[in-house]
Amino acid sequence: MTERYLILDRDGVINADSDAFIKSPDEWLPISGSLEAIALLNQHGFKVVVITNQSGIARGLFDLDTLSAIHAKMQQMLADVGGKIEAIYFCPHGPQDDCVCRKPKTGLFEQFAADKRVDLNNLYSVGDSYRDLEASLAVGARPLLVKTGKGLTTLKNHPQLNIPIFEHLYDAATYIIAQR
Repeated sequence: MTERYLILDRDGVINADSDAFIKSPDEWLPISGSLEAIALLNQHGFKVVVITNQSGIARGLFDLDTLSAIHAKMQQMLADVGGKIEAIYFCPHGPQDDCVCRKPKTGLFEQFAADKRVDLNNLYSVGDSYRDLEASLAVGARPLLVKTGKGLTTLKNHPQLNIPIFEHLYDAATYIIAQR
């Protein structure tokens, strides 16, 4: 059987977002039901991968060790509810760095696809910002929008979106599972 992957953005999808950035493990707080959603996806055979912009590194707000500690907390909290994130890909650059990995560019999606030998075509990708959706569409993935994080702002600024939209990650997870 082919492995089934799913891509998630981190801030605003799994955890509460902050305009001041998530700069420490203490500031990383899961959105209600998000960890259970990932565990549910895992139980239904999905391997979850996170692709996230983390420009707070380029801005000097936190370092790689702190980011590792944030991700360790996320993984531990997930393990406590029976969930797991298979891999985390992050862009440490700022918006002005013109890198290939910062969403809406597709570098991290392509790196994930190469690492795991996965076809991105029709793979579900859940995000809360327009750049998440743009990156998904650019690689042929199937974007889903959640209203958490920047989701409501994304909807307001792009009312023409013709993609599935959900209140939160748990709703998106139940939709994905029902699609098989």
